[in-house]
This record gives sequence, C-alpha cells and structure tokens, in this order.
Amino acid sequence: MAAPMELSCWGGDWGLPSLHPESLTVMAYAKFSGAPLTVNTISNSWKAPREDIPVLISENNVISRPAKILSFLRKQKYNADYELSAKQGADTLAYIALLEEKLLPALLHTFWIDAENYCSVTKPWFASRIAFPLNLYLPGKMSREALNRILLTKGGPPLYSLTEVEAQIYRDAKECLNLLSKRLGTSQFFFGDTPTTLDAFVFGFLAPVYKVCFPRVQLQEHLKQLPNLCRFCDDILTCYFRLSVSGHSPAGQDTADANLQKLTQLVNKESNLIEKMDDNLRKSPQHPPRKLTMLKLAAGGEEGSLLNRLSP
Repeated sequence: MAAPMELSCWGGDWGLPSLHPESLTVMAYAKFSGAPLTVNTISNSWKAPREDIPVLISENNVISRPAKILSFLRKQKYNADYELSAKQGADTLAYIALLEEKLLPALLHTFWIDAENYCSVTKPWFASRIAFPLNLYLPGKMSREALNRILLTKGGPPLYSLTEVEAQIYRDAKECLNLLSKRLGTSQFFFGDTPTTLDAFVFGFLAPVYKVCFPRVQLQEHLKQLPNLCRFCDDILTCYFRLSVSGHSPAGQDTADANLQKLTQLVNKESNLIEKMDDNLRKSPQHPPRKLTMLKLAAGGEEGSLLNRLSP
C-alpha cells in the first residue's frame, strides 16, 4: 500500500484551484498522473506558510520545488510522461527552461511588482490567507524577493533601469506565448491527446495570467489573443479540476451551495430570535399555571412560522 502523500500549497480563486504557479503546476501533474494527493491549502491560521511552497510530505520525505516533487511522484510510479520518446523528453526540458527564462519574470512582475496590481489584488489576497501579524510582513517580503529574482536575471547590462527591465521582460513573455501557441497548434495537449509534464508547467504559468482579474492586464490581453492557449487552460480546468470556463463547479452545485448557505443563515437568524425570546421570558414575571397553554400556543405559532419560511 502506497504511503499517503500530502501537498501543502496556496489556495485558489477566480475559478482556479490555486493562484500560485508552482502550486498549480504540481496539482495539475498529480491530476494527469493519477497521484492520490491530499491537498492542504494555506488558510488564515497561526502557522506561518513555508517559503518554499508547494511542499509534498510523504512519510519521512519532505520535498519542495515542482521539479523535485514531480521527480518523487515518478519514482512512486505516477508518471505522466511514460509514453514520451527521448526527443519529446528533451523538448520538455527545453520548453520548461524557456518558460522560466522568458515567461516567469513577466508573471512575477504582473503579480508582485506592478504597483496597481500588487496593491489592489496580490497583497490583499495573500494577506487574507496569512494570520495577523504575519500578513503585514510576508506579502511585502514576497514582493521584494520577486523583484530581486527579476533583477538578478534581467537587471544587468544593457538594461540598467527598472523601466527598461520591465519593457524587456514583457517583450520576452509575449514572444514566449507566441512560441507556445505555435507549438500547441490545434492539438489538445503539447504531445498529442494525453497531458504530460510540459502541459502541467504551461498550465501552471498561464492559468493565473489568464484568469486573475488585474487592473493592469497587458500580458493577459496578449494571451487572450491566442485562443488555442486559452482553450488549453479551459480544457484542463474543465476535465481535470471539474471547473467550467466561467470558473464554477458542475451545474447545480453552486445553486445547491447557495441555497444551503441561505438556509443556514435563516436557521441561525431564527435561533437567535428564539434565544432572545427565551431570555425575555425568563426575565418576565411568572405566569399562573392556567396561562401555560396560551404560551405553548404562541410558541407553536412561532415554530409554524419558522417551518413555513423554511419550506420550499
């Protein structure tokens, strides 16, 4: 019997299972390969999130970084690449390197460096998943780390200013998107009809750009001009994460959840009302025994009113 495997990662929004590219990559690969991961998303708890998210824990193994996690899953016989040829395996490594060199800097800039996007979307979203007072510090730290990562790879000659770096990384990212679109063509996935490691990485990098509602969307606008890449993301969300193009779960589930939430709110409201009435009755003068029947009728009437309101 295989050892249980737990994945700690950032959660999702805007119809995505995760907003974090690295987390999304691992989650997608697990779906493609059939790996039975238990996913634990970071919530607003006292436990500080690790810096190297996502993290896979299996018995005494603690593995971080997508490449190492995927390698571990392959060793456990969860291999999405078993049908690939040697050339296709080499192409996979080349395209992943292209993603990290050309697309990742623009993705980091969109989320963490662009002031308008960071202040209105990225910072409040991540801060809401981190407990106080760490939520006042960690988003800023993550932003500084993103900037350092960009400048480390793109900030040398001849690009000296941040404005020049910004222009170049978006040119590189758009060129990368064009190459990916040309490589995918009309195929469902990059190597035919079955998703592989490359599909997991491309999905992890593209889906957040495609789905998150940012005020500044120059990279998103370019991506939406490449319909085959958009269709690629939508197909994976629909087929593997049971999400529709609009980002909702299967038909009827949202309605049921909404009705349950409304019913719960109504029951809570009625419970508070009944609690308040009971408290008032306890504080009121005691009634003679002959008037207890009237009180029971009144309570019965209130209960009937509650049942009428709860009934369809």
